[in-house]
Amino acid sequence: MTHDHDSSPAKPIAGTPDCERALAEVYAFLDAELNETQRNQIMAHLEACSPCFEAFDFEAELRTVIATKTQSVEFPEVLRIRIEEKLTYLRIQGSGGVGPDSGGEPGRGA
Repeated sequence: MTHDHDSSPAKPIAGTPDCERALAEVYAFLDAELNETQRNQIMAHLEACSPCFEAFDFEAELRTVIATKTQSVEFPEVLRIRIEEKLTYLRIQGSGGVGPDSGGEPGRGA
């Protein structure tokens, strides 16, 4: 029994530059900050790459839950800023952008 690997269309592989770009743009995509060409490129990648789609779907669902849970609740501006800083830190850390010279987690002095 042999498998002809050339007979199936090429699909993006998680961890490729296309995946890294798609995941880096997830937040801009969800915030409608991309132009139509960029949105179409990201959508095409998400349709072809299930690991990226799952990550995107998780982020979209998380935003929905947060928006729903916080609609009627007032919370301090300081808390909102700390949450945004933490999310930014986690995004950078997840993309491999945090190094020894980066200063570590935002909002945390040395």
